[in-house]
Amino acid sequence: MIVKYTEKELELLARLMRAEAVGEGNLGMLMVGNVGVNRVIADCLTFRDIKTISQMVFQSPGGFSGTSSSLFYGNPTALEKSLAQRVVRGEYYHPATNALWFYAPSGGESCKSTWWDQALAGSYKNHCFYKPSIGVCKELH
Repeated sequence: MIVKYTEKELELLARLMRAEAVGEGNLGMLMVGNVGVNRVIADCLTFRDIKTISQMVFQSPGGFSGTSSSLFYGNPTALEKSLAQRVVRGEYYHPATNALWFYAPSGGESCKSTWWDQALAGSYKNHCFYKPSIGVCKELH
């Protein structure tokens, strides 16, 4: 386990992963989970005060748009919970390995080389993942 969590927080993470990436399949949801866990681990940038999964999910400003989606509400499925468990146990998937941010460009646009001054780590389906420079967030590199 790379972050501490309660059963309720595991369900929150699973719901967030679903709301942000259900259209990206299991691997896409795992990558979104990686970004969330990274925000809990990171003691840098706008994530210094984020110490729990609950704080990460509901961070404001700078949180996830998925929390306002109808997909965020309702209990997670057994599969969604198992994906969340894999992430909190330390499974990582490139390009989300060191990423703290992601977004989905609209209308067929491609990923920008930087987003909020962060470098593109890579993309998966419709999501672009961004990571801090080496040395900025020592917990992630």
